Amino acid sequence: MTAPSSIPTIPHTRPADWPDRPQGRFASTIATDLSAAPRCKAALLGLPDDLGVRLNNGRPGAAQGPAAIRAALARFGVDTPAGGIRFAPILDAGDIIPASTLTETHQRVTKAALAIHQLGLVPIALGGGHDLTFPFVRAAHQARNVRAGLYTDAHLDVRETEGSGMPFRALFETCNLRSLSIVGIRWFVNTDEHFRYFTSKGGSVIRRPATSMAQAAAHLPSEPCFVSIDLDAIDASQAPGVSALNPNGLTVENVASYAHAAGASPHCACFDIMELCPPHDEQGRTARVAAYILFRFLAGLAERPTTTTPNSP
Repeated sequence: MTAPSSIPTIPHTRPADWPDRPQGRFASTIATDLSAAPRCKAALLGLPDDLGVRLNNGRPGAAQGPAAIRAALARFGVDTPAGGIRFAPILDAGDIIPASTLTETHQRVTKAALAIHQLGLVPIALGGGHDLTFPFVRAAHQARNVRAGLYTDAHLDVRETEGSGMPFRALFETCNLRSLSIVGIRWFVNTDEHFRYFTSKGGSVIRRPATSMAQAAAHLPSEPCFVSIDLDAIDASQAPGVSALNPNGLTVENVASYAHAAGASPHCACFDIMELCPPHDEQGRTARVAAYILFRFLAGLAERPTTTTPNSP
């Protein structure tokens, strides 16, 4: 009789496809074997699905986002300690295998993210449509009692209809959020009805985006929370490859400040980067932006106190 394996598994996933990862490049430092989990602080989880975007009449292509972010990561080098930057060690938990329906895909995302939490790691999702933030954060709610969050987005994303415009209504209704802030909201693309719903649930709009990590840290919740980055919050001149273009958005550094602060915060239980749309990305510019934002989160995570975990309510 064969003894059961002690190597952990992440359900509903397949190994991620990486380009070449030569020594000296950041990607070469990312573990791909789950047995490496004890020496890591976080795990990547690709969410290659854009059914929600298509249901929302957005530009399709976000399903290719995780692969494009990994390809961009593979081009970056590693700063030495002499350069003043350290990165938290991470592993790649692979990609979710999408189902034929949005509901089933969401269930798979929650189960996979829960497995990462159970390994004691901070899950980092690479999307993918923004609807996937709902099941991803639902796992953090179940594992860490997360009931607060901050997101960068041009849109409130509190629609009632199924699709990429619904994640935060679903989180309000399913996970009983008590604190949620949005940065980068754009005028003329949100309805009065959605504003009323958002504020009635305790949502708040940050009118002046952070220009430094210290300012961003002051905007984060002081309880177990999530931080979600929708790349369409960034101005189209810097991030053209998204599901919905933004002609008057945030700067990359605005968003990176929130990513760095989230990594450093002992309260941030999960982090995601959503809505990269490679078919519309000029020369891979937005994929590089997404990779940079991820680097900033990992730099912050390396600064996070090791004695504190984001699992206490």
